[in-house]
Amino acid sequence: MAYRPKRVKFGAFIAPFHRVGENPTLALKRDMRLIELLDELGYEEAWIGEHHSFGREFIADPVVFMAVAADRTKRIKLGTGVLSLPYHHPLIVADRMVLVDHMTEGRVMLGVGPGALTSDAHMMGIPTVDQRQRMGESLDAVMQLLRGQDRVTMKTDWFELKDARLQLNSFTDPHLPVAVATAFTPSGPMAAGKHGVGLLSVAGVDNKAFERTWGWAEEAAEESGRKISRDDWKVVVPIHVAESRKQALAEIDEGFKLRAYSGDAGNPSAAGPGLFGGAGTLEEQAEKGTMLIGSPDQVAQSIENIIERSGGIGGILALAHEWASTEATNRSFELLARYVAPRFQGQLDAIVGSRDWVEGNLRAVFGANPAAMERAFSDAGKPLPPALAEAKAKRLARQAAKEEAAKQETS
Repeated sequence: MAYRPKRVKFGAFIAPFHRVGENPTLALKRDMRLIELLDELGYEEAWIGEHHSFGREFIADPVVFMAVAADRTKRIKLGTGVLSLPYHHPLIVADRMVLVDHMTEGRVMLGVGPGALTSDAHMMGIPTVDQRQRMGESLDAVMQLLRGQDRVTMKTDWFELKDARLQLNSFTDPHLPVAVATAFTPSGPMAAGKHGVGLLSVAGVDNKAFERTWGWAEEAAEESGRKISRDDWKVVVPIHVAESRKQALAEIDEGFKLRAYSGDAGNPSAAGPGLFGGAGTLEEQAEKGTMLIGSPDQVAQSIENIIERSGGIGGILALAHEWASTEATNRSFELLARYVAPRFQGQLDAIVGSRDWVEGNLRAVFGANPAAMERAFSDAGKPLPPALAEAKAKRLARQAAKEEAAKQETS
């Protein structure tokens, strides 16, 4: 049986994906309003990406975006989803995150990765084959700085630290949460296990490597003597909820055809399938559960399947994709929060149990109500209304009939 936390966390992963051709300022405002809505609906987390090219994911600095979002929200936690470590000096990464950890009083998380868009790395002169190595080197430094046990001195071929130590400890004890992104290879899970931090599966669940992911993390954790928890493993997956699967598919069909990196390509013949291509039609992916599309019951069942396949996870992050209208997208997040998330957070058991107990004991619980109402009129010295008087006469007649029947049985 798969591991289940007491409360599965629900959130959103906001890369963000915007089609080429729309007003970028309005798109960024829409991203911010989505986070505000998630906060109102009780979502636990929102993760914001970092990208510098290709014209779709144009939040260049998630830390700046998070700082503004924190001021407009009350409780939702905000994470970098993800900060590309090869692009930054590790001291600056750790120092900036500790600053916003204090400014938000513990509402930030550091998600890290090597950089998903190699076009970003190309512009900075970073060889693609070196990105994962540099990410690992930077994460080694960042974790030492966050843990603050000793001054850090290390030198690589792209950064150097001399007697480095942060002047502030994290607001969060012992330090702000950290998670490593993973897609298909073992490098992300092994980095998470090595450092005893969380894991973000950003490539969904439609790959064979998904079921091996946690095993890789556990193997590395054991080798390094660190402890990891499935509570800190979050899975990113496209979700759209409506009253029925038919309606959900209809709401996203046209938007899916125009999706970022594929439907908005300047040269469609050279673009290839893009993101979410090659895995089947929308209907097929909904049926398989690789995209969570349908009614609340169907989406909940797909999440159950993900939990079983994985062996247990700590959170579900809905990929912000904008395939539907803004109204339908917001409605989807509302339905997910109202009817799906509570099933995985222990919030319905007591409610359902209370309903079932009362329904099973209706006579014992409510049987004395008529007599209590009659007593209230009697104590007030007022006559019973005709309807209550008639109901009382019928009740007394039934009671008398039962008593008479009981006498005859005993005689």
